[in-house]
Amino acid sequence: SDYQQLSYNLNVNLCQGGPLKSRSLMKDSYTPDVFQTATIDPRHWHGRTINELGRWFEKYFLAINVQKAMKEKYG
Repeated sequence: SDYQQLSYNLNVNLCQGGPLKSRSLMKDSYTPDVFQTATIDPRHWHGRTINELGRWFEKYFLAINVQKAMKEKYG
């Protein structure tokens, strides 16, 4: 993923002598057949549908924006 690539590049640039290949604890913990048989359903994410998550994030960021506006107005 992008985060692993970024982490690898930062480690190589900041800490000279970094690993030549990044490793994943999850991939090291399971056998390859687990990943082959796993099915990914993009519409169902940890018990919540995409629409429910979208509504939750809308409410969350709206609440944050309201808090910021109140803090700016009333101090």
